[in-house]
Amino acid sequence: MPEAPEINNVSEYDCCGSNSSLDGKNKKALQFIEDVTSNADEVQRRVLAEILSHSAHVEYLQRHGLNGCTDQETFKKVVPVVTYEDLKPEIDRIANGDASQILCSQPISEFLTSSGTSGGERKLMPTIEEELERRSLLYSLLMPVMNQCVPGLDKGKGMYFLFIKSEAKTPGGLVARPVLTSYYKSSHFIDRPYDPYTNYTSPNETILCPDSYQSMYSQLLCGLYQNTQVLRVGAVFASGFIRALKFLEKNWLLLCNDIRSGTLDPKITDSSVREAVMKILEPNPGLADFIEAECGKDSWSGIITRLWPNTKYIDVIVTGTMSQYIPTLDYYSNGLPLVCTMYASSECYFGLNLNPLCKPSEVSYTLIPTMCYYEFLPVNRKSGFNESFSKPVFLNDKENQDLVDLVDVKLGQEYELIVTTYAGLYRYRVGDILRVAGFKNKAPQFNFVCRKNVVLSIDSDKTDEVELQNAVKNAANNLLSFDASLTEYTSYADSSTVPGHYVLYWEISLSRATPIPPSVFEDCCLTVEESFNSVYRQGRVSDKSIGPLEIKIVESGTFDSLMDYAVGQGASINQYKAPRCVKYAPIVELLNSKVVANYFSPKCPKWAPGHKQWLAED
Repeated sequence: MPEAPEINNVSEYDCCGSNSSLDGKNKKALQFIEDVTSNADEVQRRVLAEILSHSAHVEYLQRHGLNGCTDQETFKKVVPVVTYEDLKPEIDRIANGDASQILCSQPISEFLTSSGTSGGERKLMPTIEEELERRSLLYSLLMPVMNQCVPGLDKGKGMYFLFIKSEAKTPGGLVARPVLTSYYKSSHFIDRPYDPYTNYTSPNETILCPDSYQSMYSQLLCGLYQNTQVLRVGAVFASGFIRALKFLEKNWLLLCNDIRSGTLDPKITDSSVREAVMKILEPNPGLADFIEAECGKDSWSGIITRLWPNTKYIDVIVTGTMSQYIPTLDYYSNGLPLVCTMYASSECYFGLNLNPLCKPSEVSYTLIPTMCYYEFLPVNRKSGFNESFSKPVFLNDKENQDLVDLVDVKLGQEYELIVTTYAGLYRYRVGDILRVAGFKNKAPQFNFVCRKNVVLSIDSDKTDEVELQNAVKNAANNLLSFDASLTEYTSYADSSTVPGHYVLYWEISLSRATPIPPSVFEDCCLTVEESFNSVYRQGRVSDKSIGPLEIKIVESGTFDSLMDYAVGQGASINQYKAPRCVKYAPIVELLNSKVVANYFSPKCPKWAPGHKQWLAED
């Protein structure tokens, strides 16, 4: 009977041990997956007991009367299901320097900043040092699974575009940063022993460079220079990989000059980056000529396989909102397989895709029972017409409803994910909606359906309907002095540009004939952006992953035409209401056919690392 491995005994399931052959490590990893999925119920009970026994004396559990009990029944009876808002008082205490055992018996080592927001600011997820080892364990399972489908990946390198993001310190002195930034800056990544599966074209120094231009340029340069060694390419999100290709489109002449001469462009001023790249780079005029010839052609169709001819697949997230980028990736790659390897969040890492060469629409993730304790809240969604005219309505959404354990979920049913983690989250609602697609032994496999309540997303940003409505309301106030008002609106995440951007369709009612100056609508664009959360504003200002917001003014009667179209397709006229976000192509085409003017945000919104209240205290 396999136990959920103790982290200090993680070598029992360590797939990266230097004393084993690659085949032996692969077999060990696959056997671990087999063991824990075959005994998922028992492993889950032990994980919960381990978490609760370690945290028996923490303030939060004592307050709820757990009294040291470690069984599932008592835990579910006395500990409530919670959201971030419920835990925010405890998290704020930790952020402000309270080092007592509030949520976890182990010291909180840092906060991981979620792409979800609370009050317009990133959520802060407490974590502990031990979690880095647990994340590393999950990473160590990915390539043994992949190697079953695509053998020989140890014979070359991966060209991955990986980046760190800005970080801040809480008033209590703890670092707050995204989970991947935490991992890339950790010894688990920087000091990793040689492993053919983590052999990347990008030196660590290029990944850890905080300047996004220098990081992207140097990673692309190294990837191009080692082009024949590249067997797989990728980034975290599909949007990030496409940004790299668009960067290449703008800068390939500079990159070719560096390859031809064996020198590095003066714009790369980071000394550690220059030193690391120059260890790789030597003059190669033939390669420069080859790249120039390919990039200089009229079409960039298949550019990935043309420049990196041995590439076997693209490793990016293309589930959820990232699916909008699939056609673009297919164009650039000549239809290479798009591989989604793992499912993770700031709260916890969850599982992996055991069938990585499946179609993007069929991706399912097997949740690894040792990562945390899972529960599932059944969800019934009422979808509007084509899932574009109204966001899903979530029913059976009461905390007193019985939650389902990992091994008791039903095939085809949708659930909201609830987790209890080693780092101090208890029965925490992650906000992801998952659908049971199948089983690996006794462990379920899930399709990612959506992030609850999110209506707009381009990159890691998540904008919900309430936030969108408030932002539009703030912006529409700019029209009042012109005796104009906003009659109706909807929105669209436009991924046809790189970076992608938000589009708002506005139908305006004018009380007088005087035209509204373009500068007023530009101010409206900026007001919307200033009203959005910090993740969106960081994407605009720092990450450059989101383009300027666009408002398209549509002719009078456009939203009546939209309703007529919906009713003609079977929607109920009595229940119809204008959608706040559209995705369905014919609807977008209808709206675009009615556009009479369009305006863009004239500048970036304000943004600075750290929460507003921390900056105020400084």
